[in-house]
Amino acid sequence: MGMLCAVAFNRYGRLFYLDPGEFSPRVGDKVLVPTDDGPEVAECVWAAQWVDEDTSGFPRLAGFAQDVDLRRDEIVRQRKAEARIAANRLIREHQLPMKVISVDHTPGQETEQPDWGAGPRTTIYFTAPHRVDFRSLVRDLGATLHCRVELRQLSARDSAKVQGGIGSCGRDLCCSTFLTEFEPVSIRMAKDQDLPLNPMRISGACGRLMCCLKYEHPMYQDFHATAPAIGEQVSTPEGDGRVVGHSVPKDSVVIRLNADGSRTVCPKASVCGSRKAYEEKHLS
Repeated sequence: MGMLCAVAFNRYGRLFYLDPGEFSPRVGDKVLVPTDDGPEVAECVWAAQWVDEDTSGFPRLAGFAQDVDLRRDEIVRQRKAEARIAANRLIREHQLPMKVISVDHTPGQETEQPDWGAGPRTTIYFTAPHRVDFRSLVRDLGATLHCRVELRQLSARDSAKVQGGIGSCGRDLCCSTFLTEFEPVSIRMAKDQDLPLNPMRISGACGRLMCCLKYEHPMYQDFHATAPAIGEQVSTPEGDGRVVGHSVPKDSVVIRLNADGSRTVCPKASVCGSRKAYEEKHLS
């Protein structure tokens, strides 16, 4: 048991949870979050409070942002905006099939030399339908922005993770909120869950199969491994019948009774399993 608070680097952006330590941030406070590039300014969106989980593995808040930190953050945001504008303009001039997705800027000692390690660095993330030769673009960007420039191509899934968005469920995209890595998703998972094989219905914002198909797939596998197949004759507390459907979330099967043709939903555990059990009951 410990205390946690949640912060976001951008408005409506991904939430990051931290151990507040000796600090007590309130909603709206600007705080410093430790990152690989040093402490960065973020806004507290969930005040520190006690939680039941073990918080020993969470990063620790670096403190409240001071005026110098806020000025530095404002400069970084300005440099990001300038880099995005310059990148879009030069991409059009070079006639490259690229789309800028996000821009990161690491400040440093501003110098007239664009490349040297202690100076600032701008990283531009982009998508493209294929591999792009952007060497001339990098040179022009470095000369325009007067800093070291890196270009990194993102996959469709990584692009959705960086941009964020709302899924078909009405919630924030899983990849932009809590998923730390992408697991393989196959069309077989959609078939096992009796979902329509319409790409518009089973694809996410990235255009690939929805990551959430992976979440319930083990439950469907376990259900189909023990439930009678559709078409099998079974015995139920309400009489004998034929399986005409499955209700996996309810762990039940839909039975059409032989006696009057009506349908009933029975818990899987109450159904005498398979054709073999049915024949044993009626032929013994």
